[in-house]
Amino acid sequence: MEIRGLIVKAQSGFFTVKTEKGLIVCQLRGKLKQGKATGDIAALGDKVKIAALSDGSGVIEEIEERRRAITRLDPRPFGEYRQILLANADQAVFVFACARPNPKLRMLDRFLVIAEKQDIPAIIVANKVDLVENPREIFGLYEAIGYRVIYASATNSKSIAELKKTLAQRISALAGPSGVGKSSLLNAVQPNLELATDKVSAALNKGKHTTVTRELFELDGGGYVADTPGWKSLALWDTTPEEMDAYFPELRELVRHCQFSDCTHSHEPGCAVTKAVADGRVYRERYESYLRLREGKNNGDVRRFNTVSEAGPST
Repeated sequence: MEIRGLIVKAQSGFFTVKTEKGLIVCQLRGKLKQGKATGDIAALGDKVKIAALSDGSGVIEEIEERRRAITRLDPRPFGEYRQILLANADQAVFVFACARPNPKLRMLDRFLVIAEKQDIPAIIVANKVDLVENPREIFGLYEAIGYRVIYASATNSKSIAELKKTLAQRISALAGPSGVGKSSLLNAVQPNLELATDKVSAALNKGKHTTVTRELFELDGGGYVADTPGWKSLALWDTTPEEMDAYFPELRELVRHCQFSDCTHSHEPGCAVTKAVADGRVYRERYESYLRLREGKNNGDVRRFNTVSEAGPST
């Protein structure tokens, strides 16, 4: 009998599938492994069809088409293999602290570029708002360019309720630097959830030779969270400099107005991007992030912005 389900755990060729009949540990049907593999055949978050076996295990017969996937490419020359960190994510939730540690906003910009490239809606959680006088001085820019920002603290019930509602009924990829308070937020949303996600995070950060268990953690209010620290190592080596502007929402509509079709948006006359920066219509800090990413640089730093008004960025 064919059973539909969701892969909620993956380790060493074994996949735990959540079905209406409960959790069933499965392996891939041999026919699915035929031919040269250019990427993970089945992955966390995949919707699958399985056949139940008499011993209580199962066999994955079919993987349904993925809507999207967070992928990591083989960094070696001519590498083609795509490792799937999470399939069918409804959103990426990036947690950064307002202080302790200071926010690495160039890292956030890089995460946002990856989310844009992989077509995953991004939400920013500005955590530890109680440590600064005005968190919008730091993160207000992102609201101005269209990203949703949740201003949160693990001790603020209103922000925890907002985060819980945001996570409900969705598959969420959670990422952010260490020490920003992801565990405290998860524990506030659902007690003891962070204990499990911390184990996964530690395993994923140990290195390529570690046997890694990837897991979706079910929320009481519906939905799943996957801790995905692999975002920090997601390189942009398959991204050409010419396409980088497409992943900055405030730039992608400007480039068609540039005088030259091969404009690098750095020094050319008639460049609509540099004009928008000079006019204050594009934040200079974001423009600098764009240039660094275009040149292959990606280290983080702390930036503070003037509070954003409805009129746009201040100069």
